[in-house]
Amino acid sequence: MFVDKVKVYVKGGDGGNGMVAFRREKYVPDGGPAGGDGGRGASVVFEVEEGLRTLMDFRYQRHFKASRGDHGRPKGMHGKNAEDMVVKVPPGTTVVDAETGQVVADLTEHGQRAVIAKGGRGGRGNIRFATPANPAPEIAENGEPGQERDVILELKVLADVGLVGFPSVGKSTLLSVVSAAKPKIADYHFTTITPNLGVVEAEDGRSFVMADLPGLIEGAHEGVGLGHQFLRHIERTRVIVHVIDMSALEGRDPYEDYLLINEELKQYNLRLLERPQIIVANKMDMPESQENLERFKEKLEDDYPIFPISAVTRQGLRELLLTVVDKIEETPEFPLYEETEKSTRVVYRHEKEEAQFALTRDDDGVFVISGAPIERLFKMTDFSHDESVRRFARQMRQMGIDDALRERGAKDGDLVRILKFEFEFID
Repeated sequence: MFVDKVKVYVKGGDGGNGMVAFRREKYVPDGGPAGGDGGRGASVVFEVEEGLRTLMDFRYQRHFKASRGDHGRPKGMHGKNAEDMVVKVPPGTTVVDAETGQVVADLTEHGQRAVIAKGGRGGRGNIRFATPANPAPEIAENGEPGQERDVILELKVLADVGLVGFPSVGKSTLLSVVSAAKPKIADYHFTTITPNLGVVEAEDGRSFVMADLPGLIEGAHEGVGLGHQFLRHIERTRVIVHVIDMSALEGRDPYEDYLLINEELKQYNLRLLERPQIIVANKMDMPESQENLERFKEKLEDDYPIFPISAVTRQGLRELLLTVVDKIEETPEFPLYEETEKSTRVVYRHEKEEAQFALTRDDDGVFVISGAPIERLFKMTDFSHDESVRRFARQMRQMGIDDALRERGAKDGDLVRILKFEFEFID
């Protein structure tokens, strides 16, 4: 089964917890703090594996959770960092954040890697909190939670040339005679239900990859028919080969077909029409095809080359393939996404600062504090030590949470909730 779009959940590993420990050796009085830091959590990394052709494996495993770092040890020993979780994906995979729609990574080359969910850093041990004023702190941090997100994987096949056209115009037949590919060919619409790839070698020895995409019909960009599922695969192609049935045996007008398919490409993605297009007038061995071709040329307003061929008798294939190879060589690759410029310059942009917290009140009268920064701080606090609890209270005060609670009418003894933890407000 060909799977080209799937949604998966990824989570980086949490960092290991820092440790509260003290150096206790004979003849070493007041040894001081000796709790080590926790290890870094593993990240979820996607890596391109050339041998893969489909996202089939992700239908059976949709959750990828990396391991956490080891906790800190006594004697100032650092916890072990966790090894990254490497997930293999086929070339041509685009990773999109399901919530924001932002492209996280576009993976095209063998061995290319991208960090999809970053692991959390390890918590600091009490050796890090020692100061002249507090030489023996009983404070340690829990590990930072790993990044978690839902991502959508989209596979866009890597082909130099994409065959487009209505169903049953002869795309699969053309691919089968110019390459070693063996697509299913039959006398009914939508015989092709998955993209087929074939390596084509021209007469002069140059070669390229051709993709036969399932037939498009009117309304495909809106989800009508099968073709809409595979329109994404044409995005990476450099040259579009538009196959048209010139015999008009099914009662359709070849020029109308041509206009409809181009309109579908335009509606799906305006940039598709920037690619060079070659018109293939197929089934020229059939009666009335020549007359239909002449009428087609009279109506055609675009300056695209037309190649009359017969995929069955192989008439005209030599000239077509040589022209396609030339077009590929003179056409640069079309970037699917604007790549961020990698330079040493630092660009400062004005961005609205993320709110440190949000304060609401539940129906039961409990004040609820939420927000990524305060929740992260809460998760990294070790509540088993009083000194850590006092530090967390000071951090909340510095963030302005105490003042915000007073403004909302909080009084002594009122309950305040962060995540599933509840405590009393003391003014």
